Amino acid sequence: MKKILALAMAAAMTLSLAACGGGNNSASSAPAASSNPPAASGSQGGSSADASTPASFTTVEPGKLHMSTNAAFPPYEMLTAAGDFEGIDVEVADAIAQKLGLELVVDDMGFDAALTAVQTGKSDIAMAGITVRPDRAEVMDFSDSYATGIQVIIVKEGSPIETVDDLANAEMIGCQEATTGYIYCSDTPENGGYGEEHVTAYETGAVAVMALVNGQVDAVVIDNEPAKSYVAQNPGLKILDTEFAVEDYAIAVGKGNTELLNAINAAMAELKADGTFQQIVDKYITAD
Repeated sequence: MKKILALAMAAAMTLSLAACGGGNNSASSAPAASSNPPAASGSQGGSSADASTPASFTTVEPGKLHMSTNAAFPPYEMLTAAGDFEGIDVEVADAIAQKLGLELVVDDMGFDAALTAVQTGKSDIAMAGITVRPDRAEVMDFSDSYATGIQVIIVKEGSPIETVDDLANAEMIGCQEATTGYIYCSDTPENGGYGEEHVTAYETGAVAVMALVNGQVDAVVIDNEPAKSYVAQNPGLKILDTEFAVEDYAIAVGKGNTELLNAINAAMAELKADGTFQQIVDKYITAD
């Protein structure tokens, strides 16, 4: 079975995460970020530490940091009952924006569209539990890894699928479109996949899980943390006690946007060093 080995996580991050805090609306962000001085020397909209400092990078919109995401990936990015954005990625992005003297703007769209937006310059960053892959690195740049994701398998209680090897006997596997789970599963058997004819892509992980509940697929391959949420909401489902794949998550930026990438890495390093990053993670993921 093809698997990706995760790189070692940053020292400040001691618990293992699976593949998305609190936003107010599509033009605002989470309130939990640090108010420390910016790590970068400035931005197109100026710096909270020194508004006269020359800009070292530019953004899509002056004074804003546009983040494209797919807000259907708990606990990394999701919508509250009131329609606000929240989750690990949202709060981390907001904390980074504040470090850079910017206001976060969350742009919600499909997962594939979120990746395309950063490639085409419609957003500054993309965060959606995005796995670092060689093919993606050819068309966008990635920050230092901030989490390790574990892909798992959801099945119905009593399913004959009990291990990763048993997936080869599944008539149909459900995945979220454009995700690594879909890429792995739809690959050819020679490359460790099951073939496109045995995989159905759905717009979100939640829709894929509903297909499992309704008997349209035999299993769903998805990241561990969203899997926990979906199983908790749907009695009769379970997560197999085995890892399908292990991978790294990072922030995507436009190819060649080195100044912004460096500023993001510096801000993330500060957030890890001062404990802000771990506080955000602990808010959404309870250590086992």
